[in-house]
Amino acid sequence: MNRAEHSRFRHSHDFVSDFTKGERRTRIVIAITGVMMVVEITAGLLSHSMALLADGWHMSTHVTAFLITAIAYYFTRRHSSNEQFSFGTGKIGVLGGFASAIVLSVVALLMAGESTRRLFAPLTIHFNEAIGIACIGLLVNVGCAFLLSGAHHESHDPSGAHHHDLNLRAAYLHVLADAFTSLLAILALTGGKFFGWSWLDPVVGLVGSGVVFSWAYQLLRDTSGILLDRTPVSSDLPDEIRRAVESDGDSIVTDLHVWQVGAGKFAAIVSIVAHEPRPSDYYRALFRDHDELVHVTIETQYCHEDHETVASS
Repeated sequence: MNRAEHSRFRHSHDFVSDFTKGERRTRIVIAITGVMMVVEITAGLLSHSMALLADGWHMSTHVTAFLITAIAYYFTRRHSSNEQFSFGTGKIGVLGGFASAIVLSVVALLMAGESTRRLFAPLTIHFNEAIGIACIGLLVNVGCAFLLSGAHHESHDPSGAHHHDLNLRAAYLHVLADAFTSLLAILALTGGKFFGWSWLDPVVGLVGSGVVFSWAYQLLRDTSGILLDRTPVSSDLPDEIRRAVESDGDSIVTDLHVWQVGAGKFAAIVSIVAHEPRPSDYYRALFRDHDELVHVTIETQYCHEDHETVASS
């Protein structure tokens, strides 16, 4: 086989869906959140409000997470054709989502620690300034959440299938966490201003940290499973592959590995034993309806024993 014929059998390992819209909107959110962070820190310094200053620095952690998201998008796109990535760069976005989930977990723990400290050592709160800036922060975060939510639902591959972009989901959860904590802060500060319930601020902070941590845990669970090549529990793909191969009554799947290589994209290694093994193209044709199965490696072996012995071994 000459080089020209050999090239006909080569195939791309670019399994990344089109996340251009998500990347563009993430950059917009970085700019908006960065400006809001500077405003809150500046206002906190000028008004001597610890609440505003703390929220400003808290927002800086989210800016860091958004930068992780943007960098992950860049490297995913930049190295999509790099053959050193054996199964493409789809997991770079997942790694970005995992890193953002770590940051979100740290934010939740810091919120819990600060709330606990203020519960036993209350600080004087400048209610008017804090409520005003918190309201602006809430509006900004709700707007950013709509931006990222729209990109999340519109992300798709050329086949038209919608997939979950865990990198974008991480950024969305950071914005949602900010909006949620801003809303809780407004409620707590309003109660403190009009009813003198200063204790409500740290208590609500503890509740908010618990909710944020639960979001971070779910994201950590989803991203870590993909990074460790775990077959998604909700996927029926392994069972469907096994049924399709064994439907001829002769072939038996003796080893099967299915893992995710991108958003909604899967790879599989299938080992088959049969008395009369078929060509690999025959088995590949059995999976033609599974557009999500983008990379399949098939190994066939002749069976010199009866099927019952093979199945029980």
